[in-house]
Amino acid sequence: MKLHFSITTAEEQRERRGGRYVLYSVCLEGFLLGKARYSQLRRWDAQLRQLFGSAVPAFPPKYYLAMTKSMADERQSQLEQYLQNVTLDSNITNSDVFIAFFRKLQQDTFKIQIQRAFLDVYLADGSNIKLDIQTSDTAEQILEVTLCKMGLSRELTKYFSLFFFQDHDDGVLSVVKKVAEFELPYVSLQSMKVLHCKLGIRKWYMDPSLDTLLMDCRASLNLLYMQAIQEVERNWVKPTEGQMQELELLQKNAHKVKFLELIREMQFYGYVRLDPCMCDYPEEGCTADVYVGNNEINCCIKLPTNQIKEVSFKINRLRSWQVTFLGATKGGEEDTLEFRFEYNDSGTWQWIILYTKQAFLLSSCLKKMISEHMTKAAREGQEMVVHSGFISRKRFLVRPNEDDRVFEKIREEDL
Repeated sequence: MKLHFSITTAEEQRERRGGRYVLYSVCLEGFLLGKARYSQLRRWDAQLRQLFGSAVPAFPPKYYLAMTKSMADERQSQLEQYLQNVTLDSNITNSDVFIAFFRKLQQDTFKIQIQRAFLDVYLADGSNIKLDIQTSDTAEQILEVTLCKMGLSRELTKYFSLFFFQDHDDGVLSVVKKVAEFELPYVSLQSMKVLHCKLGIRKWYMDPSLDTLLMDCRASLNLLYMQAIQEVERNWVKPTEGQMQELELLQKNAHKVKFLELIREMQFYGYVRLDPCMCDYPEEGCTADVYVGNNEINCCIKLPTNQIKEVSFKINRLRSWQVTFLGATKGGEEDTLEFRFEYNDSGTWQWIILYTKQAFLLSSCLKKMISEHMTKAAREGQEMVVHSGFISRKRFLVRPNEDDRVFEKIREEDL
């Protein structure tokens, strides 16, 4: 599926000789990945086309005369769509040409040279593994090295991923974003210093039953156990009083397997919890605690009357979703994101809106759930509606389609 690429700004720059060019801010999941000129992207497209031919989507044409504002806007939109579409083919995204381009783009944008450095990768229990790396190492390389140091079987690596997260003084844990495999974690951490993020390992699947595939490996068992304890301590999981007593006893005696078997029965285990946000369901002015996992978006909604309403939105009743940049807040501190999804509520389709800075993370979780559901359905010989998507300058939209390999382009006026 497409990655959450967007081009948020286009800045006109002057060259030393007096010429002008446009510098595009290329963002991934709402965070700046790098800045590139049209000519850089065009040369990169030519390299990809030599290797992959017609599998590479059409590249926006070159203009030989001065561009009008509408032409400039159209080019920005076309470049954005190109970046989204080029990620559809995993052969392309796994290629050296693809990875090398974004490696250089990140390093050049943030002016970080290739050199030896130390990087801390945090585990769920608060401990960390210090790695001796190159600043040009990708997330895929760093994840492999870290898990190898922990003794994890290579075939189990796919069940884990690197994430940027914030560990607040008040005990709240915020997952900021999943790190893309081709991203340079060292460079990204430098660019996100203002957020005081840490780099950590978490499991990357939304179906809690997949835990059973990892229980026979000591390293993966330890990772699951540490994360499960963290989710209890951070109030992500909702055990009853009796279940909590059982968990405490199992933890005291270090019965890790039994601990994990018991916690899988509890509400919200294995879910990703988002920071509290605003929503318009069932009415404007509501706040919500949002949990994503096990084929649902679960919202604990506080109404304007201070009443609490818990609602479960099942993914098999969700038709599409989109992420929209709403611009900076009144204080100008950060961009506001709108996550809007189309849901079948008692036979009627309606749009439901969450205003959350973790909108792209929520979108990634939904895509992961759909992917897992498709895999499970294929094994069981079931039919399933497949979702697909694209990002425009204003929003990311996912819509049902007949074939996972076919992604429909939806015009702005259709949204």
